Amino acid sequence: MDERETALRQDGFILGIATLGLVNGMHFSPLYDGAFVLLRPILATLFITSPVVQFYLSSLLLAVGSVLLAGIPAAVFERMTGRTTSDATSLTIWLAGTGLLALPAFGRLLGAF
Repeated sequence: MDERETALRQDGFILGIATLGLVNGMHFSPLYDGAFVLLRPILATLFITSPVVQFYLSSLLLAVGSVLLAGIPAAVFERMTGRTTSDATSLTIWLAGTGLLALPAFGRLLGAF
């Protein structure tokens, strides 16, 4: 029963990390235009010329990239403390990193309304 309780507690952190990553991948992110411009020639060589698909893939690139980038401090923390599994502390560090990366997107999102 203890493993299930731990998994349920970690689900909230993982859901928050994924949500903040998605916010950072939205069209409100200041990095979105740059990612779209850089990704467009690569997608054209793969014969993906639909603008809608290009928009979605650049959004996905930003979302996944921000989650990966925010996980680096948590991974360094786990390595320095000798932990073998993620716990609430390392997931909090990961969530805070994702939140910091998503702050500019939140600023533009709230400024749009």
